[in-house]
Amino acid sequence: RQQKWKSSVSTHAKMPPCDFVPEKYESYPYERMQKIREQNIAPSLRTYYKKPLLLHQGHMQWLFDHEGRRYLDLFAGIVTVSVGHCHPKVTMATQKQLARLWHTTNIYMYPAIHEYAEKLTSLFPDPLKVVYLTNSGSEANDLAMFMARLHTRNFDIISLRGGYHGGSPYTLGLTSLTPYKHGVANGFGCTTTMLPDVFRGPWGGSHCRDSPVQTVRKCSCTKGACLAKDQYIEQFKDTLNTSVPKTVAGFIAEPIQGVNGAVQYPRNFLKEAYQLIRERGGLCISDEVQTGFGRTGSHFWGFQTHGVVPDIVTMAKGIGNGFPMAAVVTTKEIASSLAQNLHVNTFGGNPLACAVGAAVLDAIEEDHLQKNSEDVGTYMLLELAKLRDKFEIIGDVRGKGLMIGVEMVTDKDSRQPLPAEEISEIWEDCKDMGVLIGRGGLYSQVLKLR
Repeated sequence: RQQKWKSSVSTHAKMPPCDFVPEKYESYPYERMQKIREQNIAPSLRTYYKKPLLLHQGHMQWLFDHEGRRYLDLFAGIVTVSVGHCHPKVTMATQKQLARLWHTTNIYMYPAIHEYAEKLTSLFPDPLKVVYLTNSGSEANDLAMFMARLHTRNFDIISLRGGYHGGSPYTLGLTSLTPYKHGVANGFGCTTTMLPDVFRGPWGGSHCRDSPVQTVRKCSCTKGACLAKDQYIEQFKDTLNTSVPKTVAGFIAEPIQGVNGAVQYPRNFLKEAYQLIRERGGLCISDEVQTGFGRTGSHFWGFQTHGVVPDIVTMAKGIGNGFPMAAVVTTKEIASSLAQNLHVNTFGGNPLACAVGAAVLDAIEEDHLQKNSEDVGTYMLLELAKLRDKFEIIGDVRGKGLMIGVEMVTDKDSRQPLPAEEISEIWEDCKDMGVLIGRGGLYSQVLKLR
């Protein structure tokens, strides 16, 4: 099988030109870096590739290694570099704030947090107008869970299988991918429900998802109807009727699953799921850590592509273009539940983070990056779909904007994951040709472009 696809693929890289010249690398030799990694850096922090890259400098979509080799970064630092490495506008804003005031907490007022809070919340529909700034996506989801439980006075939270919502002990109960689970008690009050995956799941067809590319599965649905959606909603109801109390604290979902490989749900699934949760007194949480900030192209927030308004929205990654910051946006009423007692975040919303966040929003607007995500992403999806039609080992191409998954299989009929060693070979070849992409899915069978 390997030889069959390899013989018909050109592996001569044709990289676009770049006039940026990186600085000369002057740190430790590669071998010493490897030794430090082995001795002083926690082994849970794993590296990509057989010979890990030693990256030295970044410029917009490019990364440069210690030998000056250039790579096209199609994974964006795990979906984080939203406007480009070392974007000049963001760099300048950071330097300016750095020279003025690095840090003070919210016991005082300072301009940056107020300016940024107004700017960020203006991008949300009513009544989502109150922001709590944190430092990471796990922390944001942790706080969203806490808020939902405080506000509703209920405890149980439902998440979708295959979802990733963080690695903290609290959020691990929501995260539903075995590689991220550790053998410690977690998940008290957290229940997972069937993932409405129209490619790998039991139901799916050729019109289900909001994407330029549909699955190769056939269906007989009439216009406006989706039998797959109906079946998955029945499974959702089954969870509500069997696995949780009559009242719940909430439901959390990514508008498109990120770590699990750009998995999309049937149209209107989230809308109906939200309604069912609200009937049981729960809040609806949209995890926008990967889908936010225009990445899906057609909308600024992923939840907008589903025609819903959540009660709580969490975001991180692209919010700071690599700067460690995150946020929870909610209603004034829900936010006030947290004000009954003290709840302090030392670094969340510090002046430096807010200056970076504001500059990122400006760069997205001025560089028309949402439109770019839609145009370039749609082009890529349609071109990748041609490869799917040509090669038996490409089972599915999916996504929206610049959030794309390519699922590798042994054959399209069985939809069995392609063995890890074969995917690794393709993945390593891409890197050798100067293109960096991610991997995800339950079996690491999905190549991720972000």
